[in-house]
Amino acid sequence: MSVRVGLAGTAPGFPEAAKTLLSNTQLRHNLRHATNVIRKKRERVVAEMPDWQDLRNTAHEIKNHVLRHLDTYLEQFEMACVRAGGHVHWARDADEANRIIVGLIQERGHKEVIKVKTMTSDEIQLNTALQSAGITPYETDLADLIVQLGGDQPSHIVVPALHRNRMEIRKLFLEKMGLESLGDRPEDLTEAARQYLRERFLRVKTGISGANFAIAETGSICVVESEGNARMCTTLPEMLITLVGIEKIIPKFRDLEVFLQLLPRSATGERMNPYNSIWTGVTPGSGPQAFHVVLLDNGRTKILTDRESRATLDCIRCGACLNACPVYRQTGGHAYGSIYSGPIGAILTPQLQSMEHSQTLPYASSLCGACYEVCPVKIDIPEILLRLRNRIVSNGDAPLSERIAMKSAAVALSGPRLLRIAHAAARLGQIPFKKGGAIRSLPGMLAGWTEVRDLSAIPKQSFRDWWKERERAKAK
Repeated sequence: MSVRVGLAGTAPGFPEAAKTLLSNTQLRHNLRHATNVIRKKRERVVAEMPDWQDLRNTAHEIKNHVLRHLDTYLEQFEMACVRAGGHVHWARDADEANRIIVGLIQERGHKEVIKVKTMTSDEIQLNTALQSAGITPYETDLADLIVQLGGDQPSHIVVPALHRNRMEIRKLFLEKMGLESLGDRPEDLTEAARQYLRERFLRVKTGISGANFAIAETGSICVVESEGNARMCTTLPEMLITLVGIEKIIPKFRDLEVFLQLLPRSATGERMNPYNSIWTGVTPGSGPQAFHVVLLDNGRTKILTDRESRATLDCIRCGACLNACPVYRQTGGHAYGSIYSGPIGAILTPQLQSMEHSQTLPYASSLCGACYEVCPVKIDIPEILLRLRNRIVSNGDAPLSERIAMKSAAVALSGPRLLRIAHAAARLGQIPFKKGGAIRSLPGMLAGWTEVRDLSAIPKQSFRDWWKERERAKAK
C-alpha cells in the first residue's frame, strides 16, 4: 500500500529541520507577525459567541458519531451523489487515487488542470503524478499559487504561504509572471494574480478541488474560502474532479450550521467565509457537465480502528492549533516535513504512515495544551501525542540513548534508597560542568539538553532529606 503525506518519510527529522529554520530570522518574524494577527482576530470573534462551547461540543459529537458509522454515511453519500448525476470513485491509497484522476483527464484528452483548495492532493503528491503524465497543474488559490511559483512547500494548513512577506511575493511575481513592473501594495499583488489566473480559468477544461465537507444526506460538496477562486475553479471547467478524504463526511445539510460558524472563526478570525460554495451533482446547461468524486482512504481506516487516537480524524483543517502552538510559532511548518504541520500534523502524519516514518513528530510539542483549548472540535491533541510517544517506545523505536536514560530513571525512582544514591552520584558528577548555580554544557548524548537551555544545578540537599531534617527539628 502506498501512503504519502507530502515529504514525510524522506525529509529530515523534526529536530534537525527545526534547528536549521530557527536560524532564519526573517522566517521567524513572518511567522510571529502572521500568527499574532490571526490569533487576535480569532479571540475577538470567538468572544462574541456566548454559545461557543456549545458549538464545540455539538461539532465534537457530530464528528464522533460519523466516525462510529462512517461506512453507512459513505454509502449514503455515494448513492445521493450518483442520483444527482455525479460519479463516485473509491481510492485505497495515493497511487490508486492518482491513477483514477489522471485516467479521467486523459480520457478527455486534456493537458491542463486548474486546482483549488485541495490539501489532500498534496498528501498524495498529485501534481507530480499529473506532470509525469504530461498534464500541467495550475494552483489557483493565491497562497498555493505563491508556493507553486516559488517551487516551495506549504508552511501552514490554512495560509500555505505564511512564511513569505509582501516583498518576497512581489519579487517572485516579477520573476515568474514575466512582469516589467509591479507595485508592492496588496492591491497590486492581487491584481497581478488576478490577471495571471483569469486567462487560465477561461481556458482550462478540467478543474480539481478538495472539500471542506461532504454531505451524506444530499451528496453535496462544500468548499469555504476567502477569495472566490474556488468558485471559478468549480463552475467554469467542463469537468470537475473533487478529491475527498473519507473523514470529511457529515450526516446532514443542517450540520453545516454548526461547522460554518466554527471554521471561519477558528481559521482566519472571520465571522463567515466570504465565499461558501456548495454543489450537488450535475445541472444540465450550468457548470461542469461531468462531476467525479474520489473518496480517499490512504491510511485513514487504520486510524479509525484505533479507538484511543481516532479523534485525529475529527480535524476540520482550521489551523487554529498551529497559530496557538509555541513550537510551530518558532519553527514554521517546513520543520514537520509533511503537508500537515503543527500539532495536528504531529499526530496525523505518523498515523497515516502507520508509524513507519515521522517518529520525531510526536515529540515536537511542549504538551502545553494550547492546541486543545482552541480546537473547534475538541481534539485532545496532547493526549494523543502521549499515546503515540508510548507506542514509539513500546515498539522499541525510540533512540537508544533515550531508552537508556528512561530505564536508568525508572531504576533510580523505584525506591528511596536508590533515589538517594542517584542524587548523591549526580551531585558529584555535575561538579566539572557546574558554573554559577547552573549546568550550561553537558557532554556526549546529554549535550542536547544544554545546547539551548541552562539546567539548574542539583542542590546539596534533596527534598526528602530536607523534610526529614524538618521533622526531626519539629520533634525536638
